[in-house]
Amino acid sequence: MKRAVFLDRDGVLNRAFVRDNIPYPPRTVREIDVLPGVAESLNTLKSLDLSMVVVTNQPDVARGTQTRDVIEHINRTLVERLPIDAVYVCYHDNADACSCRKPKDGMLRTAAAELGLDLANSFMVGDRWSDIAAGKSAGCKTFLVARPYSQAERCRPDHTVADLAEAASIITRIVSPGDRYGVD
Repeated sequence: MKRAVFLDRDGVLNRAFVRDNIPYPPRTVREIDVLPGVAESLNTLKSLDLSMVVVTNQPDVARGTQTRDVIEHINRTLVERLPIDAVYVCYHDNADACSCRKPKDGMLRTAAAELGLDLANSFMVGDRWSDIAAGKSAGCKTFLVARPYSQAERCRPDHTVADLAEAASIITRIVSPGDRYGVD
């Protein structure tokens, strides 16, 4: 089984648009703004033989303010620009009570089953408490990218970082080249 870095999308890989202290995704492909250091960080993590798996809540589809086609176009564009292995999306809203919407761990567990990933030796990097809760529930080491909207008081990440580059630096120290699969 392979290790993975699970990544929230908006606020970790690309800029989130914050209004009234609530982060929103880009509305179009033209609004995608990959954050500084993201491509380099992902390449570093890929060089350690880690899978890069995006797990993202996109409730605006259920709310009727965004279309699934636009979300999928944004995801395809990010996959073309960045070394991402897979993207898992929850299109539900809170009221749908699905098992995939973070803070639940359904997307991570589905990805692990489909891609042969070792959750206990994997990592979750997110910018909101719900990302950390999902990662913890799945058994991953967690990294909270601290943002004003993170609601950090609602979670206990293993690490709090400024950005993906800092998380990648810590993950690189954890995953030594001779110990990629947790074997001594």
